[in-house]
Amino acid sequence: MNGRNFAMIAKTMAGLEEVLAEELIGLGANNLEIGTRMVSFEGDLALLYRANIQCRTALRILRPVYQFTARNADDIYKKVKAMNWYEHMTEDSTFAIDAITFSELFTHSKFVAYRVKDAIADYFMQKTSKRPSVDVKDPDLLINFHIAHDKCTLSFDSSGESLHKRGYRVAQTEAPLNEVLAAGMILKTGWRGESDFVDPMCGSGTLLIEAAMIAMNVPPGIYRSKFAFEKWKNFNQDLFDTIYNDDSGEREFKYKIYGSDISAEAIEIAAENVKSANLQRHINLEVKPFEKYDKAPAEKGILITNPPYGERIQPDDLFGLYEMIGERLKHVFMGYSAWILSYQRECFNKIGLKPTKKYPLVNGSLQCEFRRYDIFAGKRTEFKKGDN
Repeated sequence: MNGRNFAMIAKTMAGLEEVLAEELIGLGANNLEIGTRMVSFEGDLALLYRANIQCRTALRILRPVYQFTARNADDIYKKVKAMNWYEHMTEDSTFAIDAITFSELFTHSKFVAYRVKDAIADYFMQKTSKRPSVDVKDPDLLINFHIAHDKCTLSFDSSGESLHKRGYRVAQTEAPLNEVLAAGMILKTGWRGESDFVDPMCGSGTLLIEAAMIAMNVPPGIYRSKFAFEKWKNFNQDLFDTIYNDDSGEREFKYKIYGSDISAEAIEIAAENVKSANLQRHINLEVKPFEKYDKAPAEKGILITNPPYGERIQPDDLFGLYEMIGERLKHVFMGYSAWILSYQRECFNKIGLKPTKKYPLVNGSLQCEFRRYDIFAGKRTEFKKGDN
């Protein structure tokens, strides 16, 4: 199977589908189709390993193995039981099922998961009088079962724990930015390490760390201790080791990454995470409120930040915070491209600058926007109160 192509699905966050497709094309994927929060593609076993190790904007990589239609739970049971499960596991294996339903025929995903579990258990009971065990924490085989109306897709989850859990985060602040979202934000700007990078409200340092990895082309999966595919029956250790240890794509980063925050505790946490990722040489951290910037850390560069929205973190004066951001951008960060992720239009209006780009993104459950502001020196026409 190593050299044979097969179908795969990469899951992502809303708004990052095209970025993920570009990443997959770069890794050699074929026959891509972009969907909602996912990209389907084809490739071989090496690509499956690479996608898990190297994709910055994938949450998980699924391998569909069986598609069928079903009108009721008995149909599902019969079809799943008819599979050749010995090809994938034994009666001594452990497994878990993640069922997702978008169907008026199947309204209870847990009931669907039970029927799939029963079908697999009964398959082995009939053949060996022994059933494999369910292990929801660390199964040998993690099964994803997806129903859209009457179309059922049974896939094997090759990632296990979500790929946003890189493995470098050892501590976090109250509302940390998801690593996949942080990487996607940076990739959307087009920045790949050609200038200095600034995040003046850096929290636990996620944007800084993802930026450093992008700048040096360090695969985000190298910090992880395990992937689900390592327990598959067809796992190829030599192929995995070759891909995991290949650092030929890494490059030198000639600039600096600057992070600051008003909170000393946040900077302490960021420093722990930066050290865990072994990126101290490239990232400068300091306790500093954004309003105290009277000079940019570097003459030219990019600024990307995720200020509080007033949802999980409540600043004393939310609108005043965004007015201050706009004022500091205009007076301190001339020559920069500034990118801001936020939630409320009223907050963006308080920045008082006209955006040159807007991208819809989802942060948690919040429909956000990621806006670009090109900061020019002394051009009053670029400074515009309000933006509807």
